[in-house]
Amino acid sequence: MRKIILNLAVSLDGFIEGPKGEYDWCFSDQDYGMSEFLEQIDCLLMGRKSYETLREAVSKAGPDSGGDPFAGKHKYIVSSKLESVQTGETVIAGDFKAAIARLKNEDGKGGDGKNIWLFGGAQLTDALLQEKLVDEFQVSVHPLLLGAGTRLFRQLDSRVPLELAGCKQYDSGLVQLSYRCRW
Repeated sequence: MRKIILNLAVSLDGFIEGPKGEYDWCFSDQDYGMSEFLEQIDCLLMGRKSYETLREAVSKAGPDSGGDPFAGKHKYIVSSKLESVQTGETVIAGDFKAAIARLKNEDGKGGDGKNIWLFGGAQLTDALLQEKLVDEFQVSVHPLLLGAGTRLFRQLDSRVPLELAGCKQYDSGLVQLSYRCRW
């Protein structure tokens, strides 16, 4: 069974984006293990807002930037509002919990059993945690306080027991924490 791994940046005060949806505070001066992580996954799972933010960022970057940095990865977007997507993208509407549970049981692209990157969406993350569908967290804690914005974890109905799987410190002050869910 493939794992769903939440991998994202967070400020020290627990925000995944600023008050206006900005993420310009995320460090990009080095790889921070992203190349290695991308080798472990074959698709991205996200909510509609995260999808639209990604599409906008790719569009703003322009053709000289190389386009979509995740072009080789299939994208699954959980949305009841989104009607059209591009090739290599699938909308999950209706009973998203059952669809995501099936996705975890599939072999993945090429039958290689690679994992699923829970790319973004605080609301989607909350819903998947409620259903115990998230398997791991890889959280890159940035050494800054945003003061306001969207919190990583908004409200959970119960505790989520975790087991530390790894910790890496970078010279920039960023600390990457890895945890496995102990469902």
